[in-house]
Amino acid sequence: MCGDGNHQGYIADTSVTRRTVVLSLGAVAAAGGMPAFAADPGAQRVTGKDVIVRTSDGRADAVLYHPAGRGKRPAVLMWPDILGLRPVFREMGKRLAAQGYVVLVVNPYYRQKKAPVITGPFDFNSKADTSRLMVFRNGLTDDMVDRDSAAYVRFLDAQPQTDRGAKMGVQGFCFSGPIAFQTAAVAADRIGAVATFHPGALVTDKPSSPHLLIPKTRAAYLVLIAQNDAQRMPDEAPTLQMAFKAAGLPATVEVIPANHGWSVAGSQTYDEAQAERAWGELLPFFRANLR
Repeated sequence: MCGDGNHQGYIADTSVTRRTVVLSLGAVAAAGGMPAFAADPGAQRVTGKDVIVRTSDGRADAVLYHPAGRGKRPAVLMWPDILGLRPVFREMGKRLAAQGYVVLVVNPYYRQKKAPVITGPFDFNSKADTSRLMVFRNGLTDDMVDRDSAAYVRFLDAQPQTDRGAKMGVQGFCFSGPIAFQTAAVAADRIGAVATFHPGALVTDKPSSPHLLIPKTRAAYLVLIAQNDAQRMPDEAPTLQMAFKAAGLPATVEVIPANHGWSVAGSQTYDEAQAERAWGELLPFFRANLR
């Protein structure tokens, strides 16, 4: 379940995300874990801190990472999946920063609760668990996302480590795949690369469908769709490809042979081989477009 019934990126069939997620570093390790970012070729030492971003609606908690030492770097805004900011996304933000980026990982639900908003075991097959999650998800509107996106971009540009002469990237997972498209439209002059792994529905029959935002953006795209999402939405990938072509934007749209959630360590659908394959595509994609 990647959103709510009123959201442009909703995937209604719970079979798309039949997994149990345990929100703790110990569980991530037990589930196979995320490869240590320090072992990546060219990884740099990283500095990180919790930060507060002032938005038009309040104070958003987030975490900021960047390579240690002097020098300015391109920035990337990372939106987590529907379960929000938690240890596994801190690790992913840190891993990306170690490759030479200023990375902000945000709490989409800051209006309601400081992250992590869901703690302990979480089962997407449990109505009780999904109901408490949807309280948070249903409180987030597209207008809120647009305002927040603008605030996060301004925050990143205000950091002394950010190279404001380079384009900025945005990355989304699950329900934040559509949010990444929104960010690219809100900050078209700054966002030069959009990456999304197993996104929620990017093509819908609604006027707010994410794919309709593509002409408003000026970014390159890397869209990696889960195989079970593609089975349910066979027209999504070709529709996206046609939209990118019509807008004259470079884009890679692939169906990954793994199920929804494959890139997030700790979930039952985590596929380390496919997650690493995606990482291998993400880094050259950002290098080519964030300059």
